[in-house]
Amino acid sequence: MEGIELIAFNMISQVGMAKSMIMEALYAAREGNYDEAEKKLQESQSYLNDGHKVHHKLIQEEASGKQLPFSILIMHAEDQMMSAETISDLVKEMIRMYRDIHQLNEK
Repeated sequence: MEGIELIAFNMISQVGMAKSMIMEALYAAREGNYDEAEKKLQESQSYLNDGHKVHHKLIQEEASGKQLPFSILIMHAEDQMMSAETISDLVKEMIRMYRDIHQLNEK
């Protein structure tokens, strides 16, 4: 595997790990372990950043005039990246909600 396929699989791998970390953060928060949740969210951001770096290189290549082939794999990788970003935003809000619920239950 080489070229655009390798780039796509690299992106998919990075954002897939990010998505897994994000969900682990949510599960930790559900159990009231907010320190662990925060740690998982920070770890997920590192994976998302790595996925963005790979994607950014593709954008730079195309912007510099290089004709990139159409790739369903790249489309899938981009979709996975956008999905992970959306899930991250939603999970951050859900963690805040879990905090509120746990605080109310302690009263």
